[in-house]
Amino acid sequence: MIAWPTGVAIHLAVAPVDFRKAFDGLCTEIVEALERDPLSGELFVFRNRAGDKLKALYWDGQGFVMIYKRLEKG
Repeated sequence: MIAWPTGVAIHLAVAPVDFRKAFDGLCTEIVEALERDPLSGELFVFRNRAGDKLKALYWDGQGFVMIYKRLEKG
């Protein structure tokens, strides 16, 4: 189980992203599209074009945590 610190800001990317992107590609999206720092400790959530998959990226101070979720209904 992943315990999030209280008060963590959550950023949801409005535009869909290419889900072939992993850590480095999503960090680029965070910097260029969201204009945020991927190492800030904030949670960044992305969706695919169909809207049935989510990826979340979070820096926990030791490394990146990526969460992937496939929704049954987008």
